[in-house]
Amino acid sequence: MTKRDERLKTLYAFDAAYQDPNLCGIDEAGRGCLAGPVFAAAVILPAQPWPEDLNDSKKIAEPKRYRLADEIKELAQWGIGMATAQEVDTIGIQQANFLAFKRALQQLKDNFPVSPTVILIDGNYKNTGIQSAISVVKGDTKSASIAAASILAKAGRDQYVIDHFDTVAPEYGFAKHKGYGTKQHQEAIIAHGLTPWHRRTFCRKFTGGEK
Repeated sequence: MTKRDERLKTLYAFDAAYQDPNLCGIDEAGRGCLAGPVFAAAVILPAQPWPEDLNDSKKIAEPKRYRLADEIKELAQWGIGMATAQEVDTIGIQQANFLAFKRALQQLKDNFPVSPTVILIDGNYKNTGIQSAISVVKGDTKSASIAAASILAKAGRDQYVIDHFDTVAPEYGFAKHKGYGTKQHQEAIIAHGLTPWHRRTFCRKFTGGEK
């Protein structure tokens, strides 16, 4: 058995142990960015077939990640939600994460005739306000549904940043860094200032502490 086959067997077995056809996995993308929204995805995978290359989204090359995201959307029931940079600044990143989770679940329920009964969330969260939620530390490496959610959240956020930010302000290089705090991004902020999409609470060192 190859390492890939072993990984997939482990991911599928983790979810199968719950014996729940409406098991839902949730993950987020963009928590640590200097700019842009935080995205979340909620995914219920079918009994079969399942995508054959599921993995933590961070371990998948960008072109393949987009292809997998399309495959997941074809096979699964899913929803995507986001919290804006302004909401991150207003309520904090933790509560913005929870808001994105809830919006992803609501879109899932709006788009498909389903109500998740067990919800696995990647991370170590408490008091999310989501009933039947179970936190799974490093869940994107353990659970197939969380891994699928991580791919949808990451691919969806990356495309959103490219479409909404890079086309308007190419001098910041959003297509490359997607809002994360790379050296290129920091230098662009120093040179051009903050855009309306930057999280003021994350960029105080570039503004002298001003909001």
